[in-house]
Amino acid sequence: MKRARFSEEQIIGILKAAEAAGSIRSVCSEHNITEQTFYRWRRKYGGMDVSEAKKLRELERENSELKKMVADLSLDNRLLKELNAKKW
Repeated sequence: MKRARFSEEQIIGILKAAEAAGSIRSVCSEHNITEQTFYRWRRKYGGMDVSEAKKLRELERENSELKKMVADLSLDNRLLKELNAKKW
């Protein structure tokens, strides 16, 4: 998995700096990011505080673990159904 260059705290700081400055291009060039990255961040983290971003990351991690559990359980369920369907 690709390692992020900026943490959530830094991203939120950049978004707030752009809001205060009013010029998105200048903030993007200052932090060496593209405008597309800025708008993607704004769509995901816009209006959040640092604590809310940490909660979001924790929920995303928990969601991925739950998805893995569901995939494992559905695979086990399918295997058990196949074994049960065979006539011994």
